[in-house]
Amino acid sequence: MRRLVCGLVLMSAMAAGAQGVVLKEDAAAHRVDVTIDGTPFTSYLWQTNQRKPVLYPLVAPDGTTVTRGYPFAMRPGERVDHPHHAGLWFNYGNANGFDFWNNSDAIPEAQRPKYGTITQDRIVSVKSGKNVGELTVESTWTTGAGDKILLQTTTYSFVRSNIGGTPARFIDMKVTLKALAPVVFHDDKEGVLGIRVAHFLESPTEKGGVFMDANGKPTQVAAADPAGATGVYHTSEGKTGDAVWSTRGKWCTLSGTTADGKAETIAIFDHTGNPGYPAYWHARGYGLFAVNPLGAHIFDPKAPALNFSIAKGESATFRYRIAILSGTVDDAAMNKAASSFDEVKR
Repeated sequence: MRRLVCGLVLMSAMAAGAQGVVLKEDAAAHRVDVTIDGTPFTSYLWQTNQRKPVLYPLVAPDGTTVTRGYPFAMRPGERVDHPHHAGLWFNYGNANGFDFWNNSDAIPEAQRPKYGTITQDRIVSVKSGKNVGELTVESTWTTGAGDKILLQTTTYSFVRSNIGGTPARFIDMKVTLKALAPVVFHDDKEGVLGIRVAHFLESPTEKGGVFMDANGKPTQVAAADPAGATGVYHTSEGKTGDAVWSTRGKWCTLSGTTADGKAETIAIFDHTGNPGYPAYWHARGYGLFAVNPLGAHIFDPKAPALNFSIAKGESATFRYRIAILSGTVDDAAMNKAASSFDEVKR
């Protein structure tokens, strides 16, 4: 923990004066730091207590951190539930019967055989640029039984941009999963791309409660002080607030206002070429913002179970754009941005 905090301080210090989108690899510290014009954007972290690589934190163009601190850092007033919710991540709750979503160092040793781990194998390339920086990495999905089932190749493009004139930072993710054995992603709500957001982006109507994990285990989420919670979800299909959960759409935004009056927005765009498009939104008021293309019946009892499969030696590719904006945008601007993202070739 101390090493991570020191790394974030060092990231800020070393970024001073650096122009463009700069990626700096520190293999010994298991991190790649990303800055834009000398200011922190995010860090790619591996071999953390998360049992998966993550991007943490996420920082808006105006310097506002939009992700929760826990479990890497404690912040007053933040929830400390779900220790596997850290920054931004990609995994799934039931691949061949193993839970990759809920795993972290918080899982007791006796329970580990039920879970899966995603371990980074290598950094393929690191590139900086004027408006775009790029990171490509390879990792392996290993079950609790020790079987390697997926080779994951992820390319992150970190982009300085805007939506409708509002300053924005993009993370474009291209994730290719190659099956090392036959893999079934059983219909499940825990997936695939998730972000755990800062307190001000939680819903003021969230009262807490009991939520089920991928194994049907109840997890208590305590009610938090609603003071300062201002987050509102909104989708391309016009769903807003609590009504967003379990609905489908090509994009979803989460907007809120900081204690000092700054409007901030996180947007996730689905891609028309993705499996399960348009995806379901696993968007919770307590701060989990996730997009899930591999659940169906779990969200809509009238829909058949999806149970997406990849044959041994075959691959599936997923593309997502995560936009972090200092401000808000209207539907017309979001739809235009979605069309632009759809033009990105697979």
